[in-house]
Amino acid sequence: MSLISRTLVDATTKALAQVMEFRFPADGVLSRYFRENRQLGHRDRGFIAETVYAVLRRKRFLERLLIGAGGAIGPRRWVLAALVRIQGVSTRDLAEVLRKGEADWLTAIKQADATPASLGDALDLPDWLTEELLGQMDEEALRALAYGLNQPAPLDLRVNAMRMGRDDALAALRSAGLEAEPGRWSPVAIRLVGKPAIQKNGLFLSGTVEVQDEGSQLLGLLLAPRRGEMVVDFCAGAGGKTLHLGAMMRSTGRLYAFDVSEKRLANLKPRAARAGLSNVHPVVLASEGDERVKRLAGKIDRVLVDAPCSGLGTLRRNPDLKWRQDPATVAEMVEKQLRILTRAATLVKSGGRLVYATCSILDRENRGVVEAFLAGHPEFCLEEAGALLSGQGVVMSVGPYLRLTPQEHGTDAFFAAALTRVA
Repeated sequence: MSLISRTLVDATTKALAQVMEFRFPADGVLSRYFRENRQLGHRDRGFIAETVYAVLRRKRFLERLLIGAGGAIGPRRWVLAALVRIQGVSTRDLAEVLRKGEADWLTAIKQADATPASLGDALDLPDWLTEELLGQMDEEALRALAYGLNQPAPLDLRVNAMRMGRDDALAALRSAGLEAEPGRWSPVAIRLVGKPAIQKNGLFLSGTVEVQDEGSQLLGLLLAPRRGEMVVDFCAGAGGKTLHLGAMMRSTGRLYAFDVSEKRLANLKPRAARAGLSNVHPVVLASEGDERVKRLAGKIDRVLVDAPCSGLGTLRRNPDLKWRQDPATVAEMVEKQLRILTRAATLVKSGGRLVYATCSILDRENRGVVEAFLAGHPEFCLEEAGALLSGQGVVMSVGPYLRLTPQEHGTDAFFAAALTRVA
């Protein structure tokens, strides 16, 4: 008997219809949909999310099939095509779900010509993004990157070293029936197999582990805050990196979590308390030029700027971004990034370190912003990312900049540059 019911396909169709308006981030739309439909169980929510994200990842591929099969194209047809052509569901398993004529239509979908008309078509990327990336790398490298970005992301955890060592955390997770392995790069990373409901696990509830991509963990290791220092997480968001920095500081010194969104910072205090951190101070800024930033000028040992960006390095988790971004929104981001970096740099004391990071794959958001900043600020110099990470026990082949990609490192795509104020 099929586990795919008519009710479940209908729910998935309704969720996809809301997501494909592309007005809001897909994860937020799905979260709201699940809150409004609390009768959906964990398995149902997983099915809906997996199917919706399959459509978003392979939208151009599915569109070719839908056009080739003929007829009207709507959310239900996107869902059925994704189930059959991407997730490998047989038409037999969908027998109880299909309406009149849909069995023949699905047969046409299975036989439809999927030959791509362009490179962007083949990679399931917008043409503008394909062209921009071809200016940064050759076609072979781009195909590898696109393949990595079109895969679902694994679930990574960061162990709070103030609470427990990684080996003990691994043992505890395995004893709870979870498949867990140590991360490849970060000494406090754990990778889980599948997508278990970790929020109900005792280690999570006690603040011993947090959900955090291994690549994101490397940003904290690059900043390398020390005990007793003054540190600022300039674009803290929900505070995941802030918690990592606080643990590295062993809850000593003073750690400011700045953000312009009160909503994003709202849960940081209880999360910090759960993690055993008393040195975290969330601060809601009116803007990057807030008076409280000016008062700390030249006093901070380490500043992390995880800048607002296109997010195109997180397409494994947020595939809707490739359909929601365009050259104009990226250009706006670049202006904002340089403005934020310039303001954050005023905080750094002589000899202090500033790390600029994004989860973007675009050079103009990454190296372009750093080079523009350095051209106007000779008091800062670029440090070798590889050497700094090696000092934290992370041995990886990187140059002056830290560049992470899913196909090479198994992480989201991150960029980071470490800068030191030398005078």
